[in-house]
Amino acid sequence: MQPTDASNPAYFHKVVDCQWACPAHTPVPEYIRLIAQGRYDAAYMVNWESNVFPGILGRTCDRPCEPACRRGRVEEKNLSQPQPVAICRLKRVAADLKSAEIRALMPRPPARSQRNGKKVACVGAGPASLTVARDLALQGYAVTVFEGDQKGGGFMRTQVPRFRLPEHVIDEEVDWILDLGVELRGGERIDSLKSLVAQDWDAIFVGCGAPRGRDLPIPGRQEAAAAIHVGLDWLASVYFGHVTKVGKRVLVLGGGNTAMDCCRSARRLGADDVKVLVRSTYEDMKASPWEKEDAEHEGIPLIAQHSPKAFLHDNGKLVGMRFEIVKSVYDEKGRRTLVPTGEEVTFECDEVLVAVGQENAFPWIERDAGIEFDKWGLPLLDATTLQSSLPRVFFGGDAAFGPKNIITAVAHGHEAAVSIDRFLHGEDVRERPPPHVNLISQKMGIHEWSYDNAPTNDARHKVPWAAAEKALKSIKIEVELGFDAKTAFDEAQRCLNCDVQTVFADRLCIECDACVDICPMDCITFTGNGEEADLRTRLKAPAANTAQDLYVSAPLKTTRVMVKDEDMCLHCGLCAERCPTGAWDMQKFLFVTTKAGPSCRDRKPAPVRQGVAA
Repeated sequence: MQPTDASNPAYFHKVVDCQWACPAHTPVPEYIRLIAQGRYDAAYMVNWESNVFPGILGRTCDRPCEPACRRGRVEEKNLSQPQPVAICRLKRVAADLKSAEIRALMPRPPARSQRNGKKVACVGAGPASLTVARDLALQGYAVTVFEGDQKGGGFMRTQVPRFRLPEHVIDEEVDWILDLGVELRGGERIDSLKSLVAQDWDAIFVGCGAPRGRDLPIPGRQEAAAAIHVGLDWLASVYFGHVTKVGKRVLVLGGGNTAMDCCRSARRLGADDVKVLVRSTYEDMKASPWEKEDAEHEGIPLIAQHSPKAFLHDNGKLVGMRFEIVKSVYDEKGRRTLVPTGEEVTFECDEVLVAVGQENAFPWIERDAGIEFDKWGLPLLDATTLQSSLPRVFFGGDAAFGPKNIITAVAHGHEAAVSIDRFLHGEDVRERPPPHVNLISQKMGIHEWSYDNAPTNDARHKVPWAAAEKALKSIKIEVELGFDAKTAFDEAQRCLNCDVQTVFADRLCIECDACVDICPMDCITFTGNGEEADLRTRLKAPAANTAQDLYVSAPLKTTRVMVKDEDMCLHCGLCAERCPTGAWDMQKFLFVTTKAGPSCRDRKPAPVRQGVAA
């Protein structure tokens, strides 16, 4: 193998698996260390810079970082189920425990002399649009956000129930953005793109989400329509107070997070018997594992492999549903086919909530407005720049590539803001500046480091819940109570500080093997070089995870090479402490993605003189 190019920004970034997995590339270990130090304001700001909504995402994120967490892998041998660090819940700690002084850390709106005279319109006030608005407002753009509802937040506000996400959290984090000078035109729904384009906007961002829930046109749907509701619309009706009660027996159709929100909401609105039925297996349900666990914790059964066949009614009154039991059959490529078993079953019910998926709807975009769409009704976009076929119109969030999640919408917002900034400065939007990266030694003495890495053997800590008899009586009582300061510290101590890298200087190595002897995970080997597949089998502990690169040195004096399995490294620093020559060092890796502003552009702005932006 060739020596590892540690100067490649992607190399150590992929070692920080949690940050690599996060669509917004939030520096997870950095803010977890700050939480362990009790520096909650600083931890909040690290999050706010990357993911914009720490309090919201600390309660609702899909957590792609947690399955990637190295802690879950190094514990696999000893635990029946991997237990990654509770990254998402620690994010919430930063939001919950920050002080009133946080306002002083927030940036202020640019002065009038620093504004650039450019106007940007954002359609929809969801996470993608609000991210674009924040990033561009800080650079002197006049940003106006159009929203059909009176308040900002989009689906975060209207489709996520209050028992998961209190409204005051949304208000606070939306207000941070509006305080930057962003104008929110609530209650002003855009009904024509052509009309918007005809106005004097320099750029337009479409972040209107995927607002239409899929229906289920099976027999009995029309006849029993009064008791059958599309889940997304029903959740919005609950939020606005149009729906305050449900029938005693409720069936929820679908296996995603929306279905979980529907069933738990129905339970709080008075249903005694709530069941979730899904066509797939339990394991294939799209809902996040913790969402399924929360529903089951509240006594709601999740019934798999039931395909809906008909709504049953008595002269238009819904009385039940008929399902066909199916089984999942997979081909050699893992593609699933649902095969009928010939067995059917009937469930009695008074009301049905249909949560079988979402789809994009752009009735306000005229088909001759210059936006090209694919056969699924999605806009044709450059996947990196998010620019549409109409150059000054950009998309992001669910409106871009279909339903995803909040953190993906935030990532789209950052990228779209970079594109808009470059576009309005006459630069090629397809050329993306690389991220800022560096490595900083953490050495403070011969064997002393500026960080503490003595991870505990504690299992993942459980978050406390409100008492069920209280929480299930109101849809507005938050169920998860969050970690207190002590539990947050204990959970933060489980982090392996994967952003502090073991960096090897081959010219200093004397091949004494001291690092090999002290490594608790057997992840360092000195051996003859070879092809990767062969080399992986000759390590002290074979490196089975081919998705994680090996760290390979240049040839040493004996012609051997140092090979380190990054997959299992604890970043404990023992190799650096034991090394007599300093060939190993612990260096913190900083990865800062490019945001809108001078750093994202080729041509830097001219200085501002006499109160006028040049």
